[in-house]
Amino acid sequence: VQLVESGGGLVQPGGSLRLSCAASGFTFSSFAMTWYRQAPGKERDWVAGINSDGGTTNYASSVKGRFTISRDNAKNTVYLQMNSLKPEETAVYYCSTRSVVRQYWGKGTLVTVSS
Repeated sequence: VQLVESGGGLVQPGGSLRLSCAASGFTFSSFAMTWYRQAPGKERDWVAGINSDGGTTNYASSVKGRFTISRDNAKNTVYLQMNSLKPEETAVYYCSTRSVVRQYWGKGTLVTVSS
């Protein structure tokens, strides 16, 4: 299993970014996918999740209405559209999936929200 995040960078408060996570090594269309984030000095927090066919999504209350998770099973990619970003959302963002025996993680992509 390989998960590779991209799309992070520096954005001003109120700005937008779209993160991507390219997956390989497993049957992507059969697995739910999730995004997490970890701010400096804090624990890793769940941000959003999407089921295998993309028909069901869930969000942390802090991002609901501003972030959108989606997936393209033909491209083995999951996305996180982030709007109205806040400085406190500066973090490394990780995508993840879970099998019966373990959870898999990418290496993350850094998002910095600053003026």
